Amino acid sequence: MSEVEVKKTQESLQDRLAQVVELLQRQKVVEDLTHRQEGAHHDRVENLVHRQNLVELQRKLDDLHSADVAYILEALPLDDRLTLWQLVKADRDGDILLEVSDSVRESLIADMDDHELLAAAKELDADELADLASELPRDVVHELMESLDNQQRERVRSALSYDEEQVGALMDFEMVTIREDVSLEVVLRYLRRLKELPGHTDKLFVVDYDGVLKGVLPIKRLLVNDPEKQVAEVMASDPVSFHPDEDAYDAAQAFERYDLVSAPVVDKNDKLIGRLTIDEMVDLIREESESEVLNMAGLREEEDIFASVWKSLRNRWAWLAINLITAFVASRVIGLFEGSIEKLVALAALMPIVAGIGGNSGNQTITMIVRAMALDQVSTGNTSRLMRKELAVALINGLIWGGVIGVVAYLLYHSWSLGVVMTAAMTLNLLLAALMGVLIPMTLAKMGRDPAMGSSVMITAMTDSGGFFIFLGLATIFLL
Repeated sequence: MSEVEVKKTQESLQDRLAQVVELLQRQKVVEDLTHRQEGAHHDRVENLVHRQNLVELQRKLDDLHSADVAYILEALPLDDRLTLWQLVKADRDGDILLEVSDSVRESLIADMDDHELLAAAKELDADELADLASELPRDVVHELMESLDNQQRERVRSALSYDEEQVGALMDFEMVTIREDVSLEVVLRYLRRLKELPGHTDKLFVVDYDGVLKGVLPIKRLLVNDPEKQVAEVMASDPVSFHPDEDAYDAAQAFERYDLVSAPVVDKNDKLIGRLTIDEMVDLIREESESEVLNMAGLREEEDIFASVWKSLRNRWAWLAINLITAFVASRVIGLFEGSIEKLVALAALMPIVAGIGGNSGNQTITMIVRAMALDQVSTGNTSRLMRKELAVALINGLIWGGVIGVVAYLLYHSWSLGVVMTAAMTLNLLLAALMGVLIPMTLAKMGRDPAMGSSVMITAMTDSGGFFIFLGLATIFLL
């Protein structure tokens, strides 16, 4: 899809969101007016207008893709969201629940009774059921499992047996398998009888009679080769494959690296048990990216933008408390040099510059390191070299921009010594920021924590306290 087409689609979605919001507001206004009216026809008028608005809203929803409905639900306050959710057709509930964010899904599931949840879940495939099962009430999951046939039940149990960050939790069971000792003509006839292929089918999986993977037959090879040829002559015998206990994010990187659309998942005996598809990998990468951004800001989990005050408070308080402590430490560092600041008021005006630039530089470094660690580009063999490189960048930046601000300090306060102190403090604080920018995520990783967890908060605390101490300490020694 071109950039123009993407923009048109986005604009169309925004327009439809605006239309839905307008209809909801119109319904509230009309209901409010009819409640104020008196007369024999009051109830009839109210009921008629109410129905007309609901029919129009439902027609809007029916025209939208499930992902677009999910987008609109996430963009609405809770009351409007639940009003709209009641208008969604029952056979679409499951697909939409899979599309919405975890926090919004929680509010939608809480509004559904057990019967509705069972009806929604029965429309889903085994891998999709596994995604949803952890958030459903236990009795609903039990009843749902009882209603599945043996094959579906085993598939759901298989997917649930793996951690959510493993390949096995994301694999799809819908795939087309063929034998290697048949002709391409036979394969084509077989596909025509199927009438429909599973989504994202760019290749067929070649297995023997025991289900062991022998290779893959890309659809493009099937179409351009002589129909009389055997599958064994045309297939790729060394496809990229994954094991169910592998890390899902590593698989996502492989999909990006090799431009994969689908890939087989095999057990330790090379028996084909499922496949990975590009849609799951894109969702995983997006979720990982969002999680990383939230973690760097000190947020523990994804937050519904319209969540209650109490839920938002629980999500945000921990790192705010830590930030308060570090801010207090920074204030005490300043308190140590109250006498110096009283004697040279210019220090109070200049010290936020040193701390602010240090925090900015530290965040740049920590972002690069966290990204490199996510891509497995950082190892014990290159850590020291990476550290030297970041310190060199910080040193050069410190000398250049510290020199600039030193000249500015001289022009403002007519003191060369103050300018030199400013340059030295800037350089030292940037070196501290680079050092902490490398050490903080690596230390978190060694402790088994997410390297991005609260890193932005910690680096800012370090550079603020360190910047104040370095600048005020140098000023006290050399100026006073």
